[in-house]
Amino acid sequence: MPTLPTSYIYNMSRLLGDESEAFFKSYEEPRAFGLRLNPLKVRAADPAARRMTEMFGLHPVPWCADGYFYEESSRPGRHPYHAAGLYYMQEPSAMIAAELLNPQPGEIVLDLAAAPGGKTTQIAGRMKGRGLLIANEIHPSRAKILSENVERLGISNTMVTQASPQELSARFPERFDRILLDAPCSGEGMFRKDPDAVREWSPESVNACAVRQRDILPHAARMLKPGGTLVYSTCTFNTVENEETIADFLSRHPEFRLVREERMWPHLGQGEGHYAALLQREASAGSADRSAKAASKSRKGSSAPKLEEAAVQTFRKFAEESLPGFRLPEPGSPLLFGEALYWLPAPAGSPAAPETLRGLKIPRPGLHLGDIRKGRFEPAHALAMAVAAHDAAVTADYPADSAEIAAYLRGETLPAAPGTKGWGLTTVDGYPLGWFKASDGQQKNRLPKGLRLLSK
Repeated sequence: MPTLPTSYIYNMSRLLGDESEAFFKSYEEPRAFGLRLNPLKVRAADPAARRMTEMFGLHPVPWCADGYFYEESSRPGRHPYHAAGLYYMQEPSAMIAAELLNPQPGEIVLDLAAAPGGKTTQIAGRMKGRGLLIANEIHPSRAKILSENVERLGISNTMVTQASPQELSARFPERFDRILLDAPCSGEGMFRKDPDAVREWSPESVNACAVRQRDILPHAARMLKPGGTLVYSTCTFNTVENEETIADFLSRHPEFRLVREERMWPHLGQGEGHYAALLQREASAGSADRSAKAASKSRKGSSAPKLEEAAVQTFRKFAEESLPGFRLPEPGSPLLFGEALYWLPAPAGSPAAPETLRGLKIPRPGLHLGDIRKGRFEPAHALAMAVAAHDAAVTADYPADSAEIAAYLRGETLPAAPGTKGWGLTTVDGYPLGWFKASDGQQKNRLPKGLRLLSK
């Protein structure tokens, strides 16, 4: 790691006082590595989770029920269970923000600066597939990574948008029950694992980040329903971007109150460090009436045009044959973008109605069911990840350490069982990895090329 900047050392020494020696000594210690089990697919008592505990040396993260520390040498990112979406690898301290947010099934939630997806996928796990989660990322390349992580974990109730906070707040005033703002910051909590973060740090960058954070927070506030909760978090240590930013916000927004603050420190626990503040907006007279009107407006705009309805019928015909156990999440509505058919969650009061989405960049408008090509339905990889093995009419299951799973993840064709035809799921220990299409004694591999592992 590069030498710490002198001004950073001075600032942290003033902030921590007698604790500063232990804090700086933590930079010499090995960092902690963490992952979260995906409760949409696996639970701690399941055989796969027990196998992971042994393989990866898992032990619990105290502040996150689904979080675990793992041994660096175990390399869980290369295991087939990772490709199957059974877990998300995440820095342990960062898990505190979504825990404070405490999203509930059926709510309407916004993750305002969501890439690469750690907190989005954590929120989605808590929502259990019900309600609507909008995950926003303004940068195109990062929005793509966010979408891929949402897809890998089999999340069906999430829309990925690519917009500025200003654009979203203009479209969605007072529409969310809970909002998470993991704000862009100077990244002091990244120093131990990212040398570039040390080189890029300066007092000027701290102040510039604070200005940006104080610009974004009011837009988050505008989108929160009266009575709703907002979590602001950073992976930095200075008070300018944390306590002082929150104090400035509260001084300008008396309708909010600070409920709780959390500081995660690398010298006081396993993790790189994090800051999170839980804020609540007071309820106001008439807020229930406004929510009811918004819900009514969303329901009025939810009827699907004829092209979408025809596409859904094509999908249903495919599902009757290949996914007889699967049912489209309700309430929801179809969206057709060219050949691509999506299923958008549509809970009461949803801000994601056609009239509010028009003109908005949406890399992932809900669950990608598949593509309609020349009247035929071709299922999307996202659909394979969102269903359970028992939903499919045909599956080919192999152990995680088998040659067949390694070959499938490389994109190779596998032999099909006698008489097998049509679409089926390749599964690892019972968990879907992706589609194959069987004919002439072969399972033609339909794993997207960008997801194939070319080497161990």
